Amino acid sequence: MTTYKDRTRVVPQFRPEEHDKYRDVLFGRLERRLSRWEPEQVELELSVKERDTPSQRVVLECWIPGTQKIVGTSKNQDLDKAVVEVRDDVWRQVDRFVTRRESSRTK
Repeated sequence: MTTYKDRTRVVPQFRPEEHDKYRDVLFGRLERRLSRWEPEQVELELSVKERDTPSQRVVLECWIPGTQKIVGTSKNQDLDKAVVEVRDDVWRQVDRFVTRRESSRTK
């Protein structure tokens, strides 16, 4: 059985020993929000641009059918905090999409 965690690509800028750690950080709260879609319908990619430089940026991209690509970003230099920030950013965007969709159905 495929899970959202399985559907998450962690790009090579993260060290191999970090992949599972950051996949674990992403899920829980985010997984509950994505639960209206099957894991096979959702694609996620976690990347870090310009790692270990002052312009470091962590990005979480999310593709869900029927939505535009959702992108969460963080410039936090602490990778642990940055991953939490992008997770929460994507959660908020998915939540807004779901809320708008539900409110348009009730009108």
